[in-house]
Amino acid sequence: MIVLWGMPGDPPLDAVHRMLLRSGAPTLLVDQRRPEGTSLTMAVGQRLSGTLIVGAMSVALEDISAVYLRPQDTPCAALDDALLTVAELAAALVLNRPDAMAANTSKPYQSAQIRAVGFSVPDTLITTSPDAARAFIAQHGSVIYKSVSGVRSVVGELREADSARLAEIRWCPTQLQQRIRGVDVRVHVVGDAVFACEVRSDAVDYRYAHLSGVGVELSSIVLHDECAARCLALARAARLPLAGIDLRRTDDGEWYCFEINPSPGFTYYQHATGAPIDAAIAALLARSSQVTRRTSRTDND
Repeated sequence: MIVLWGMPGDPPLDAVHRMLLRSGAPTLLVDQRRPEGTSLTMAVGQRLSGTLIVGAMSVALEDISAVYLRPQDTPCAALDDALLTVAELAAALVLNRPDAMAANTSKPYQSAQIRAVGFSVPDTLITTSPDAARAFIAQHGSVIYKSVSGVRSVVGELREADSARLAEIRWCPTQLQQRIRGVDVRVHVVGDAVFACEVRSDAVDYRYAHLSGVGVELSSIVLHDECAARCLALARAARLPLAGIDLRRTDDGEWYCFEINPSPGFTYYQHATGAPIDAAIAALLARSSQVTRRTSRTDND
C-alpha cells in the first residue's frame, strides 16, 4: 500500500495522487483536514507494527510499501507526531524521511552538504554584529540576505537605504551572502531521474517576481553529465530520493548551489516545461510497492 499524507488541494500532492490512481496502484490518502476519520496504533520493537485506519480503510503498518509526505501545519499535533514516527521507522520507501528533511532547518549545515559534493557555494556570513555585516558588504559590494532556517523567506538585495537598519541585526542572527550573477536552474531529482528547468528573470528572487512587476521565463533544459551527476550525488548524500535543487550558472560556466529542498513544490516548474515529474514520483512509489508485493509472496512461499 502507498500512503500519501497531506492536504487535498496541495498541487504536488494532488498531482501525485492522480498519477497513482491512474496507474491502479493501491493508494491511501491521509487527509490532514479530517483527523477525526484517522486513527493509528503502533508498537515499536525489532520492527514497526500496528494499524492505520482512514475512514473505512484499515492498513497494517507492515503492509505500507511507500510514503509521500506533504504535511502542513495542523492543530492535531498528536496524530501528526505519530504519523511522522511511522514515516521515520517504516520499512518502506519514504519521500522523504523526517530525519533527512531536518537538514533543511539549518542552511549552514546544508551548505556543508552542498560543498562536499563539489558545488560552489556563495561566500556567506551569519552574524549579529553590524560591524561584521558592514565589512562583509564592503568586501563583496553586492550582497543579499535570506533566512537561516527552513522557513521560506523573500531573498532581497541590501540597498544603500538598508544600511540604517543594520543595527537591528544584533537582535537576530542574519544570513548575508555574496550575490552571484547568472542564470537560475531548478533541478528536481526523483530517484535516478533528473529534470532541469532554466529560469530567466531580472528579479533577485524569481519566486516573488510578481511583487515588483518583473517577468519570469522558464524552459526545460538538459544538464551536462557532470552537473547532473553532482545533483544525484547531492540528493543521495542528503538521503533525499526526492529533491529540488537550486543552482545558478555564471557567465563563465561555474555552477553555484544555494540549497536543496526536501519537499519541492514541483508543479510550478512542471506546468511551465511539461516535465513529467509527477509521473516519475508516482512510478518511484509504485515500483517500491511492486517490490514489496514480490518479496511478500516469496516469504510466504
